[in-house]
Amino acid sequence: MTFPTINFKTTNIEVEDRLIDLLEDKLQSLNKYLGAETDVVCEAEFEKVTTSEKGSVHRLEVNLQVGGQLYRAEATEESFEKAIDEVRDELDKELRRANRKRDSLIKKGGRKIKEMLRFGD
Repeated sequence: MTFPTINFKTTNIEVEDRLIDLLEDKLQSLNKYLGAETDVVCEAEFEKVTTSEKGSVHRLEVNLQVGGQLYRAEATEESFEKAIDEVRDELDKELRRANRKRDSLIKKGGRKIKEMLRFGD
């Protein structure tokens, strides 16, 4: 499965195509957590917080909805490139944690069923 189409929103700026391509490339690596899920929506918002060029003024927010579950990441950095990296890392961490939790619940349920079958409870 390929990563879903990303809906972009910009506030106070024009976003270069290279930034959009970079974000799409970075988010492609999250495909491994999506599996065969078809109900996936991704929205990204680029914003320049102030008119100043110095400091952390470039803000990126990404909302990824997978099967009704919302994963959200936001970063304010010195450049959009750094913000993209930060957001991708945050989403990766959230999706990895959710997958581990789901897997442990499945294993726990399997152990319980096996125990019930073994002892006839």
